[in-house]
Amino acid sequence: MSEDQVCIIIGASHAGAQLATSVRKEGWEGRILVIGDEPIAPYHRPPLSKAFLMKEKTADQLEIFKPSVYEKAGVEFKLNARVSKIDRAGKSITLDSGETLPYTKLALCTGARVRKLDIPGGDLPGVHYLRDLADSEAIQGSVKEGGKAVIVGGGYIGLETAASLRKLGMDVTVLEMMHRVLERVTAPELSEYYTKLHQGHGVKIITDAQAQAILGDGRAQQVQCNNDLTLDADLVIIGIGVIPNTELAADAGLEIENGIVVDEFACTQDPDIVAAGDCTFHPNDVLGYRLRLESVPNAMEQAKTAAASICGKQKAYHALPWFWSDQYDIKLQIAGFNRGYDRVVLRGNPDSNQFVAWYLQGDKILAADCINSAKEFMQAKKIIGEQLSISVEDLANSENDLVALVKAALEAA
Repeated sequence: MSEDQVCIIIGASHAGAQLATSVRKEGWEGRILVIGDEPIAPYHRPPLSKAFLMKEKTADQLEIFKPSVYEKAGVEFKLNARVSKIDRAGKSITLDSGETLPYTKLALCTGARVRKLDIPGGDLPGVHYLRDLADSEAIQGSVKEGGKAVIVGGGYIGLETAASLRKLGMDVTVLEMMHRVLERVTAPELSEYYTKLHQGHGVKIITDAQAQAILGDGRAQQVQCNNDLTLDADLVIIGIGVIPNTELAADAGLEIENGIVVDEFACTQDPDIVAAGDCTFHPNDVLGYRLRLESVPNAMEQAKTAAASICGKQKAYHALPWFWSDQYDIKLQIAGFNRGYDRVVLRGNPDSNQFVAWYLQGDKILAADCINSAKEFMQAKKIIGEQLSISVEDLANSENDLVALVKAALEAA
C-alpha cells in the first residue's frame, strides 16, 4: 500500500460505503479513509422507518458491509467526526476538532439532512425527525400502545412511519399540507390508493392541513393546525423532505445547483474531487436531463462511477432511477421518473392490491409505479431504460403477456 496516497471520503453513507470498497477494486493503492459524523459504520437507512423502528431488526443487521469487507479492502474509519473545511489549494481537510488531514483524492458523499419545521414548540421533547439511527431509536422510546401519534407530512417517509406505528398499536394521524398525500411524486390514482390503504388500517389522513404550533407543558402534547383543528399527541414526527448537504462544497468554491454539480463521471470541476449520492446534481443520459435523486440505488451506482474516476478510469454513470416503498403488506416499486407526464394508464385493478400505473408523455413511457407487481417492475425497467415503444392498449391490458411484449419491442427496435 502506498502511504503517501490518500483517498478521503467525507460521509459514512450508502455512497460512502460503496465508494470505499469500489475504489480499491478499481486499483487504488493508497490509503482509504472514511469520515463519518455518527458513531457507527455505514448502515442501511430504509429500514429505519420500518423493520428497525418496529424492532424486527437490530442495528447490527443494518450494516451495509460486514467489518471483514472493509478490513480486506484496507478501509479505515474516523467516526464521530465532522469536517469543517476543505482547502482545495492545500489539498487538505480540517475537522471540527482542529485536526488537519491531507488528501490526494477527495470524495464528497455528504448526503442530505432533514428539513426542519420552524414553528412554535417545534423543539419540544416528543417532537422527532427521522433520518438516522439515533432518530429511529428516539422514536422507539416514545412509542406506546394506544398512544396518539401525529405525523406531519404525507410523503413516503411519513406514510411508511404511519404504517409501522399502526402495527405497534398507536393511534395515528397524518397531516398533509397539499390536497392529497404523495402529491409531489405520484398521480392522483396512487394518492387515492394509499389514502384508502391507510384509512383501512385505521390511520386518519387530513389534507390541506398545516401544523402551525406544537403545544405542551415540558413536552409535545398537542399539534395546532391552520384549520382550527387541534390534535392530541404523545408523539410527533415531522417528515417534510430533506436538504442536500452542500455547504462544505460551496465554501470550497465548488459549483452548486440543487446539489453539488458533477458530470457523468461523478467529477466536480476540481480534478481531485468527486461526489456521489443524495448530495449531487448530476446528468442522467437515460432521462435526458440533470436532477438530484434521493435514492439508495442511485447512491450505490454513482459511487462506483466516482471510484473509477478517482483511479483515472472513465465509466460514465448510466442507470435508470428506481425506488421502492414498503407499507403494511404492500410493496411499491418505481421504475423511471415521472416528471412531465400528461396521462396515467392503469394495468390491473387497484382494489386487488396488485396493479401498475404507467406514466406517459404523449406516447413516451416515462415511469411505472408497480404495486405488488415485481414481474411487471422488471419489465418496466427494460421498457423505460431502452425507451421501447408499446401501445397504451397493451400496457393497460393485464391479459397481454408483458414479457412477450417487451421481447417483441426489443426485436423491433
